[in-house]
Amino acid sequence: MNFKISVIIPVYNAQLYIEKAILSALDQKEVAEVIVVDDGSTDNTSKILAKLEKENSKIRTYKHPNGENLGRASSKNLGIIMATNPFIAFLDADDYYLENRFENDARLFAEDSGIDGIYNAIGAHFYRNASEEEKERLKLTTIQYQIESNELFDKMSPKGDAGYFSGDGLTVKREIFEMVGYFDNRLKVAEDTHMWIKMSLKAKLVAGILDRPVSIRGVHDSNVFHLYSTFLYKRNMALMFSFLLKWAYSNHLKMSVLEYFYKNSYIYFKYLGDEERFKQFVLLDWLEYALKYPKLLKSKYFIYTNPLVTSYRKRLNSSYCKNH
Repeated sequence: MNFKISVIIPVYNAQLYIEKAILSALDQKEVAEVIVVDDGSTDNTSKILAKLEKENSKIRTYKHPNGENLGRASSKNLGIIMATNPFIAFLDADDYYLENRFENDARLFAEDSGIDGIYNAIGAHFYRNASEEEKERLKLTTIQYQIESNELFDKMSPKGDAGYFSGDGLTVKREIFEMVGYFDNRLKVAEDTHMWIKMSLKAKLVAGILDRPVSIRGVHDSNVFHLYSTFLYKRNMALMFSFLLKWAYSNHLKMSVLEYFYKNSYIYFKYLGDEERFKQFVLLDWLEYALKYPKLLKSKYFIYTNPLVTSYRKRLNSSYCKNH
């Protein structure tokens, strides 16, 4: 088996961490190239990348047209497109791999050619002060027990209680993106969760090492989850579930999956603006879904997302605002 890996590192203003991330990838014997996508950095990241690229031919750096900042999803997608090896792994620019990161993955892929991806546990390193509670909570990000691949969606977060995996601990075959598509660049955050959900439903993902980390997540004051507001996350979760719902319909997934996506679209709908709510559900699409899946007509979530209902609620809210 030709177990050669392209590691994709999207980076934006990570001058303090990017060299460590790249070197940790180069230390892995299975890594044939490290693809770094500079997402419009304004600090010294670009200079560091230029120096490293001159020093090691395995490093390939890219930017978006005109050096734009297009976000994490677009940067990962560019990396996937540029990758030349049969396996792909991801690494955030402020994280790093541990020794022998891919050793067990290589063995599992060799033993079962039907595997599309392998997920592993990751740990955390704190570059800032942290409480004991936070250190314990982030000590190990993992799926907590062995799960059959066809049960992963139901048991992992956000649907189940078995925990979740991180992209830093995931290795996949390049063809998996032909099955599930690329990262959705309409999502500012939650693009990873969106992708892992699609993979869990369409591909064969299996557990690797779950009880100890293969990679380390850097925790500091500039982490994305500190910079973005709770409201922004919830808004993107609303978008994520509505995108997943349409994707599930187009892939003819089972009723329980559709109902779950409908339920969560309903729960998070309030975090979308009126225009966004209306755009997410087109009347003809909604009627087509109703005809294909008549059982959904009994669901309050399905009725709630009827475009005629959302349009009426929009007019009602507008009228109320004018009168008050």
